[in-house]
Amino acid sequence: MSNNVRPAVAAWAKCLATELGGFGITANNILPGYTSTDRLASIVKGRAAKSNTSEDDVKRDIIAATPAGRFGEAAEIGAAVAFLCSPLAGYINGVNLPIDGGRLGTL
Repeated sequence: MSNNVRPAVAAWAKCLATELGGFGITANNILPGYTSTDRLASIVKGRAAKSNTSEDDVKRDIIAATPAGRFGEAAEIGAAVAFLCSPLAGYINGVNLPIDGGRLGTL
């Protein structure tokens, strides 16, 4: 369901970046990949049940499609968010930042 609204959120952030950038306000999107959380565990469990396979097999398939060869950690997402909120990122505005171990197939 969330996939349906992602393009609108990206466009909205770009619009906000354009409208508010002159006031020192930045608007960026974080695009997290598969991250070790309770939600991911639930997704893996559901996929395993639906495909009548093991959770380990589902995890292996996801990891195999991720160039980093692993799931992300919540702290890695948090570190990127903290950076974007810092003065060091003051000139980064209107971007979509994938934090997905290289999984996103576009630029």
